[in-house]
Amino acid sequence: MISFKQLPLEAKAAVAAGMVFFSMMLSRTYLAEKLDLRMRHWVLRLQMALFTNTLMLMGSLHVWRSTVTMFTRSSAASSLCFMLWKIAVFMFLALAHSSFFTLLFLVAEEPYFFSLAAYTCLGAYIILIFFLFTLGSVEQAYKFLVGRGAKAGTGNKNRTAMKPVLAVMLTLVLTVVGLLNASQPPTVNSVEIPVHKLPSTMTNLKVVLLSDIHLGPTVGKTKLAMIVRMVKALKPDITVIVGDLTDAEAEIIRPAVEPLGELDSPLGTYFVTGNHEYYTSDVSNWFELLKSFNIQPLHNENVKIVSPKSTDDWFCLAGVDDIEADVLRYSGHGMDLKKALRGCSSEHAIVLLAHQPIAAKWALQERPDINLILSGHTHGGQIFPLNAGAYLLNPFFVGLYRVGQNTFVYVSPGTMYFGIPMRLGSRAEITEIILRSA
Repeated sequence: MISFKQLPLEAKAAVAAGMVFFSMMLSRTYLAEKLDLRMRHWVLRLQMALFTNTLMLMGSLHVWRSTVTMFTRSSAASSLCFMLWKIAVFMFLALAHSSFFTLLFLVAEEPYFFSLAAYTCLGAYIILIFFLFTLGSVEQAYKFLVGRGAKAGTGNKNRTAMKPVLAVMLTLVLTVVGLLNASQPPTVNSVEIPVHKLPSTMTNLKVVLLSDIHLGPTVGKTKLAMIVRMVKALKPDITVIVGDLTDAEAEIIRPAVEPLGELDSPLGTYFVTGNHEYYTSDVSNWFELLKSFNIQPLHNENVKIVSPKSTDDWFCLAGVDDIEADVLRYSGHGMDLKKALRGCSSEHAIVLLAHQPIAAKWALQERPDINLILSGHTHGGQIFPLNAGAYLLNPFFVGLYRVGQNTFVYVSPGTMYFGIPMRLGSRAEITEIILRSA
């Protein structure tokens, strides 16, 4: 029987990842109810950092072997350039591995350069792993098709050597493109949505939808101030923030949140939690902070949005807690649609704020009379090649969906980004929604 010491490094990393994952499941359920909130926050963040790092270790070994070890027998292996290359690859991997730890130690009013560099390397790491795997698979398929006789040929060796070179070049190009895309202001996307039972006096009502701003290691006060300026320029009647506003505790990042106090939508600004709010284990303090800026959290509750033209005309704006609260057994929180819609008459239009598209699906299964659901969470995949996974894992991905005869779901691709300051195959968006009476 093979002992643990005899296992290859990749297998040891896989075992370690499994052990950390098991401890995560344990702490997210049984232990979560026994730890105080601050300790829970540190335990969850540390476990996530350890889990991702043990998984990444397998990929990092492959990167090192593909970009360094493969060339140690070449004539250039003893050169200064190769030594500098080895240092560069090591630093790149070290920065990528350190990215998730910045959530614990490097969060402030504005991002630290180290955090930006670490998360940029993480994005490049994901792209590089994809290309190394894809090109390696193509090479293996080629060998299978032409037969093993060509394996030892010079041309075959050259193809093998070119694989990491091509992967690195493609990664560099896409990383630069992704950084440039993410550095641009969010696109303002104007969408007209017919809402069944919306009073005619409320047609053309303007709702600005924000989601997934992710104040934290790589998004700070400057970015948020820009978003607020863009929202104010649109002059919305209502502004809604559908979760994942933050990745940090309220007190730590309070100065960065101050621009939200400038939002002045006449019919109110509303907020619902996303999964990342619960990862901070500081939801109550966030609610109090947002209330101080005249932003109303909808904690499984609703408000009547009354027409400025007639007090008899109104629709119900409801919000539910994110479903991650149920997973984490976060006391006093969890998706409760029945409570959120209490008092909402089926004779009036119902608009629901729910962070995750899967929550939107569940809500419609329970209450098909909901007329419009606004969600976020997916980021449109944020960067290639994560787009495909985000598409497959969510019942609604990005944009406007019609469900049945009288219901629409709109999923924002996110107003900023989480961690990795890149956008590839997706865009940051501020959504201007014009409600039409239908």
